[in-house]
Amino acid sequence: MRALALVLAVILTLVSASPLAVAAQEARTYRVGVVLQGGTYAAAVDGFRDGLKELGLEEGKQIRLHVHDAKGDLKAVEAAARSLEAEKVDLIYAVATSVAVVVKRVTKRVPIVFYAGTDPVASGLVRSLRSPGERLTGIYSQFADLGAKRLEILKAMVPTVRRVVTFYSPYNPVLEQNMKVARDAARRLDVELVERQVASAEELRASLRGLRPGDAEALLVIDAMMGSQAALIIDIARAKRLPTIFQDEETVAKGALASYGASYYEAGRLAAKQVHRVLSGASPGDLPVEQIDRLRFVINLKTAQALGLTIPPSVLARADAIIE
Repeated sequence: MRALALVLAVILTLVSASPLAVAAQEARTYRVGVVLQGGTYAAAVDGFRDGLKELGLEEGKQIRLHVHDAKGDLKAVEAAARSLEAEKVDLIYAVATSVAVVVKRVTKRVPIVFYAGTDPVASGLVRSLRSPGERLTGIYSQFADLGAKRLEILKAMVPTVRRVVTFYSPYNPVLEQNMKVARDAARRLDVELVERQVASAEELRASLRGLRPGDAEALLVIDAMMGSQAALIIDIARAKRLPTIFQDEETVAKGALASYGASYYEAGRLAAKQVHRVLSGASPGDLPVEQIDRLRFVINLKTAQALGLTIPPSVLARADAIIE
């Protein structure tokens, strides 16, 4: 009888304690740092927020986001990452390969979930896609490897184009492969790739505004810094009548001529799943890097008309979406 009473007492204790345990678990608010270069990458943060909410992590309740927009400045990324680790956030979400490389380099302990458009293995972020190792995992969309395809599309849309300008930072640690792909494609297409190095977002804005007739006939977005200045690039491309191809489809809805790649918004939603797993106790190094396989070619016909372009029917037929 004494044994039975003891068992019953233990059961009652567990039952009565479980609501408290559940309540304590529900009361936990996770703190997640978000670091991005700004501009078009804001769509990834929107997708991230929506993805977290779908998983039951509502901002301001179960999770609190500390968002740092570096506005195209990698030094600001460095400062933000150090600050977030000092604040002991539970995790950092790093948007763009260059951002993730800097965040990894300047932090020591905090788990990192990244969004990368360049091979994260070649960039030194992870050991392999299947077994990342250490404290990183994330989403990979193969944007850099598509530079050749974007130039091909640009040439197909505007067959007469001969000079294409692109801007990039000499301090971006992951640009070497991106530029090699772009240069090889330009040679194959008999297009001159006009390379303009810009050390800061301020220099990029000045160089964009300083483009003169004859400097280039089209513009290729290749560096994350350029993505941070997407709104300005779209405005200047319209004013200077420069056909422009971006990496993400969100920019086309805002007035860019075309894009080929994945959606930053969808990348953010996928990253939310990885973050949820890590916050639930999984080790980032054990979570395979997820790849985005769905790539879309999007054209804005309103922009084409404003630029005086007639897109060949064969190219229109290849588009996954057309904005009219």
